[in-house]
Amino acid sequence: MTEGKVYFVGAGPGDEGLITVKGQKAIEKADVILYDRLLNPKLLEAAAFDCELIYCGKTPYTTGISQGEINELLVSKALEGHRVVRLKGGDPAVFGRVGEEAESLKDEGIPFEVIPGVTSSIAASMYAGVPVTHRDYGRSFAMVTGHDQTKKDIDWNGLVSIDTVAFYMGVANLPSIRENLINHGKPGNTPALVIQWGTYGRQESVEGTLDDIVERVSGKSLGNPAITLVGDIISLRGKLQWFEKKPLYGQRFLVARTGTAKSALAEALYELGGEVIEFPKWNAAKVKIEESQLLAFLSYDRILFTSPESVHGFLDSLTEQAIDFRRISSKLYVLSRKSKKALQQRGLTAELKSGIPEAGTLLVVGDRNRDLRDPAHGDGDYIQSIAKFVDERFLEIFPRMLDGKAVGTVLFSNRHSVDMLMQYGNKADVDVEALLKQASIGVIGESTGNRLQDYGFTSDMMPKEPSVEQLVDLIVNRNVC
Repeated sequence: MTEGKVYFVGAGPGDEGLITVKGQKAIEKADVILYDRLLNPKLLEAAAFDCELIYCGKTPYTTGISQGEINELLVSKALEGHRVVRLKGGDPAVFGRVGEEAESLKDEGIPFEVIPGVTSSIAASMYAGVPVTHRDYGRSFAMVTGHDQTKKDIDWNGLVSIDTVAFYMGVANLPSIRENLINHGKPGNTPALVIQWGTYGRQESVEGTLDDIVERVSGKSLGNPAITLVGDIISLRGKLQWFEKKPLYGQRFLVARTGTAKSALAEALYELGGEVIEFPKWNAAKVKIEESQLLAFLSYDRILFTSPESVHGFLDSLTEQAIDFRRISSKLYVLSRKSKKALQQRGLTAELKSGIPEAGTLLVVGDRNRDLRDPAHGDGDYIQSIAKFVDERFLEIFPRMLDGKAVGTVLFSNRHSVDMLMQYGNKADVDVEALLKQASIGVIGESTGNRLQDYGFTSDMMPKEPSVEQLVDLIVNRNVC
């Protein structure tokens, strides 16, 4: 039997871009991933399709899976010969119980590695505009667990001499933290800052002093997960804020997906500071096409590709059969600019379907079973070049992605995306109709809007030209007078 191994991986504080390169590679190679509540579920999309995903989340009000059960799972999965990733929010060594879990492996002789992550206090503080050290304001920095106000081992006298102190998960105990700091000599006018959901698009910050921070936080109804920062260095926040000044900061989006590739729409919103949920998650598998079939396909006058995946599936099949792309004499057409780009990346040019002539033989190359092909694609012959399917592991994850701040905007990029969100959202036990009723809705074009109307909804935003860029411009400018 292959010897198993466990990798403790720090997932960072929330922004999926803060995962380390080594951590990302560990996720991609994992056979089993045990993951926590506070990490960004988008990181799990890098896992292989046959990777087992095990949720180990706890909330402040529920016990969830116990620490003992987690230890047992790590041991049992590794003993079965699996490559196991224990994926933890932030850094596994900073209040992440990596010591306890690694000890259980050591006792069983199971090898392990620890891959550090970006810890929440440092990242969340900087995303709120506060560096935790500065030559003029703070030369010392401490991280303290804020969970248990009854602990006697916290050196409050020592803490008041530290320039900048970060308390993890201390919102419920904020009155006790304030009382202890002031009673042990910290001035009441010392700046304080509480950052909830740091580095996410839903990040919210409340600034004050030790004297008034409890009341300010209570007025905003902030809760965990949060970092409480105390120190004069917070006075730099007015100058150094950057994340909270992005145009889509504080806005939460749901983008309905229909493809395996990264969504250009989701990426654009993310870069502008929005928090983006994409659903459903898709995977693809090869479809075997014989050489004789491929050679026959090259005789068609016109070839229409229905998706980027269908492009890559068809061209990959040509490569596998050692058929030179230069033998394609057909005129190529696509349904989307994304598919056009996929062909360009392979050295081929295409036009959008709107310019397709009626004359000549037509081959439609798609990513669905023949029985599910869209009649709107044309009357030509049909071939499925790749099998694209929804990753149903994420049906369980989707409701948890929607926890917290409500989705303000739902976006659809094509007709198929409307059907897929309706079908798989409801399959994930999410009330999609209720979600759409309370959100703004954007569509890429008229055809998508018409499909949305079939379900009884109308769009609030539609660009004049069906492009991602124009839809993003509408979103950014919708509140500009």
